[in-house]
Amino acid sequence: QVQLVESGGGLVQPGGSLRLSCAASGFTFSNYAMSWYRQAPGKERNLVATITSRGGGTNYADSVKGRFTISRDNAKNTVYLQMSSLKPEDTAVYYCQAVYRYIEVWGQGTLVTVSS
Repeated sequence: QVQLVESGGGLVQPGGSLRLSCAASGFTFSNYAMSWYRQAPGKERNLVATITSRGGGTNYADSVKGRFTISRDNAKNTVYLQMSSLKPEDTAVYYCQAVYRYIEVWGQGTLVTVSS
């Protein structure tokens, strides 16, 4: 029962904030680097942010740098994406991904809609 489950998506106004969560189960979460990806309507899936297995290093896409923050709580087997100053172009399905060596696990996605 290896599983990643995203939550926290919804409708938010431009300039607003939202926090996404991704809960892991069925594997040793602290061994895995975690990432958030997103896929906007009619577009390819692209990387948003990554965080190392112990949380000591992060990377962000240029489009979200300074607005989004990725974090993790290994005691809770959960990775987060805090989003602020949201723009309509942030509208997408957001997916979390776990990677450890040759192993790759994906969640089912959660929809974020930024609109007035």
